[in-house]
Amino acid sequence: MGKMAAAVGSVATLAVEPGEDAFRKLFRFYRQSRPGTADLEGVIDFSVSHAARGTGPGALKVVKSQLNLCSVSDHDALRAGLQPVSKWQAHGLQGYPGFIFISNPFLPGYQWHWVKQCLKLYSRKPNVCNLDKHMTEEETQDLWEQSKEFLRCKEVNKRRPRSLLEKLRWVTLGYHYNWDSKRYSADHYTPFPSDLAFLSEQVAAACGFQGFQAEAGILNYYRLDSTLGIHVDRSELDHSRPLLSFSFGQSAIFLLGGLKRDEAPTPMFMHSGDIMVLAVGQDFPLEPMEENKRNITTEGSCHLDEDNSQVKRARLNPDC
Repeated sequence: MGKMAAAVGSVATLAVEPGEDAFRKLFRFYRQSRPGTADLEGVIDFSVSHAARGTGPGALKVVKSQLNLCSVSDHDALRAGLQPVSKWQAHGLQGYPGFIFISNPFLPGYQWHWVKQCLKLYSRKPNVCNLDKHMTEEETQDLWEQSKEFLRCKEVNKRRPRSLLEKLRWVTLGYHYNWDSKRYSADHYTPFPSDLAFLSEQVAAACGFQGFQAEAGILNYYRLDSTLGIHVDRSELDHSRPLLSFSFGQSAIFLLGGLKRDEAPTPMFMHSGDIMVLAVGQDFPLEPMEENKRNITTEGSCHLDEDNSQVKRARLNPDC
């Protein structure tokens, strides 16, 4: 089975805990891997032009996704900090209808704009965040202003108290997502940011979803020792509209699962600026790519050290 068999073979040596499914087993493999020890040959990297070929009955192929080049003008793309759609690199995976992966379509320097928005603007009140359960609204009014002096301190001291921004884990935009009930609620509705809405509309239109309007968003903030657990997005009321995921910061391994937990998930690298689009029941137009054939064996998200590109801990990038 070539390179893919080597990756699976190394994983197969792991002990399987009672009741553990294939998805969780592979998630645990990447989560517990340490720099220089993980076999990453089976992880798809959409940012490279030549993908390792995979064979065997379970092999999945990377395919080129066709975008709607006329749906987004170059002017509107520039307003959102994006390259012209004609320059985007978009791919899908056979066996995953409705999935499209866009490799960093942002213009140079524009990722910093969105990172700044997530840290300085979107974390402000009246948006709801994880700190609200333990603090008053006045105490979490402007997390950036309260935290910037702590963040500027270069001294590494484990005893130094963490700033509020370092304790931030999530912020909801638009319709608030209740993590306990797993439902969206209008009780804590806040206006959805106009710039983020415009960005989302351009990406959705390029993928064939004209008239898309963003109404709710979740910003996830991850640290080197944090992970995004196994989950399924079932809360959306209109499954004819896509879910958009924007990633900024450190690279990670994301695990895309199938319909059942005992199916081995598909691992892929997520680099800063990458965008994932998921639409239930939608078939995007796909164009086979002879050179981009890949195999798949994982689930989850594992952040990588940018200096040596090795897995440190399982962790995912920020989602919007």
